[in-house]
Amino acid sequence: MSNENQTIHEFDLNIIYDYFGNTERQGPGSPEITLKALSFIDGLNAKSKIADIGCGTGGQTMVLAQNTASEIIGVDLFPEFIKQFNQNIQKQNLQDRVKGVVGNMEDLPFQEEELDLIWSEGAIYNIGFERGLSEWRKYLKKGGYIAVTENTWFSEERPDEIQDFWQEAYPEIDTISNKVAQMEKAGYLPMATFVVPEACWTYYYEVQHPQMQESLLEKEKYKSNKSAEDFIAYQRYEAELYHKYKEYYGYVFYIGKRIK
Repeated sequence: MSNENQTIHEFDLNIIYDYFGNTERQGPGSPEITLKALSFIDGLNAKSKIADIGCGTGGQTMVLAQNTASEIIGVDLFPEFIKQFNQNIQKQNLQDRVKGVVGNMEDLPFQEEELDLIWSEGAIYNIGFERGLSEWRKYLKKGGYIAVTENTWFSEERPDEIQDFWQEAYPEIDTISNKVAQMEKAGYLPMATFVVPEACWTYYYEVQHPQMQESLLEKEKYKSNKSAEDFIAYQRYEAELYHKYKEYYGYVFYIGKRIK
């Protein structure tokens, strides 16, 4: 199988963890972007409860914790991510109201209408945008918010190479207008959408990825390991495609309010 035809989900989970595990964020973003999205959300206080779904090691969660007084639960499938998450929380002395738990976004550890805000940066694609919005809504109080980033087309037409890549990697990629319609259909009032700036992607691909690739190949277990080499080749190919076709797609932040 060529790198062009593989998707990230076909690689060994241990390789994925070891590649992304030593980074503050596991996808394009920044504290400024997290804060911009947070600015569209009203009513959070010390009694509010936030869930960060697919939190990774918690880079964005830390920003939420530092800029709200709310209780925050980070949920991620990787135990080692959650271990680092909780270590980071301890370092910031936030453990009295912030914690990470191992969990599956397909079966979240919350009660119905327990949450005031669901957050998910760069992770909802794992369950799918429409499914995530629909299934997670029950955990939100009426009037509660959801804020997620989602890979999105910026135009109705695009070159075949990038169309084919994302159709294979994530068939749910769609235009902003269609994503907003999906949010409305799932029972939310769309409150804001904005594009995650190109600078976040540039830093992610040009600074973080070379560091992650070097770190992975320095590990003894991955020296001369074809699976690790294929994974790095896939990441490099994805970066090349972004730089070639970045005017056609990228992350968009979608913020919605539960209305039913």
